[in-house]
Amino acid sequence: MSDREAGGATRAWLDEAVRRIEADFNRSADTHLIHLPLPHYPGIDLYLKDESSHPTGSLKHRLARSLFLYALCNQWIGPDTTVIEASSGSTAVSEAYFARMLGLRFIAVVPATTAAPKLDAIRFHGGEIHAVDDPRTVYDVAQRLAVETGGHYIDQFTYAERATDWRGNNNIAESIFAQMAEERFPIPSWIVCGAGTGGTSATIGRFLRYRRHATRLCVADPEHSVFHRHFADRLETLLPEGCGSCIEGIGRPRVEPSFVPGVIDRMIPVADADSIGAMRALSQRLGRSVGGSTGTNLWACLRIIREMAGAGMEGSLVTLLCDGGDRYACTYYQDAWLAARDIAWTEAERVTRAALGA
Repeated sequence: MSDREAGGATRAWLDEAVRRIEADFNRSADTHLIHLPLPHYPGIDLYLKDESSHPTGSLKHRLARSLFLYALCNQWIGPDTTVIEASSGSTAVSEAYFARMLGLRFIAVVPATTAAPKLDAIRFHGGEIHAVDDPRTVYDVAQRLAVETGGHYIDQFTYAERATDWRGNNNIAESIFAQMAEERFPIPSWIVCGAGTGGTSATIGRFLRYRRHATRLCVADPEHSVFHRHFADRLETLLPEGCGSCIEGIGRPRVEPSFVPGVIDRMIPVADADSIGAMRALSQRLGRSVGGSTGTNLWACLRIIREMAGAGMEGSLVTLLCDGGDRYACTYYQDAWLAARDIAWTEAERVTRAALGA
């Protein structure tokens, strides 16, 4: 086959790969926006953007789709490329889904402590697991495997902030404002999200500025994460060794390339116990379980809501229901697992239930 013919065959495969991903998107409705009434705060409305309803069950489905399209259109991925990712689990689940859609081998480099149901979900979608004992090594190991396999390290931590079109084109921020259009306070006072790669906060923060909305962006961050420290003091870029959070999917030991502090208006550090307590209370209120990062978001929302009410302010807040709780049935929803880690979550659950009027 001539070079021209080989190039044409590759381009034809790429065209078909993009078509499959876009067709999959067209088959999926947008995620729901859930209104959560607050009986004790009648002038404030709280909404949950339910990202657990994506085909792979989490917010990371949006990121994985964007990362694959970005890599495909840069021609970093071809018909025989092995795709590698460093992940705490959820991104790898979603990327395994898209890799199988395109008939590609996928390897997830994950910390050995990753919840077992996430590992099962990666395997369910055809992905392979490469576990590492030290979470700080996931980047180097993923890069090494890419070299060894002749594959591509898709690298969510570098490309998350640029793979999504933050000006629009069905990103999460545009979706939120479209769904809020008929609500009592259609322009939210605050949007609250977490940061794992930083891609979601970068997308939302840029969109707010591009559309000139008055909405402010708050990032809820695990207490043992470097992001909120870097936000307060740009010189801090690494956590001390041995310092880390148990909340999967958000918070990092190092400042990732996709974290853009300049588009964030406020960061609220949240203790793991408060995240778990808020998660448990919200699950009871909704009648279905949610993940730990959703608890982190909710705890930060409740702090802002109390401040707004104390100042006599009205308005709305939107936060993210990042994923369902099934993936954490053997961890966050096991009292013995929490007790073994000295996570005293019951007071935060009580406080959250009272704030939600439950």
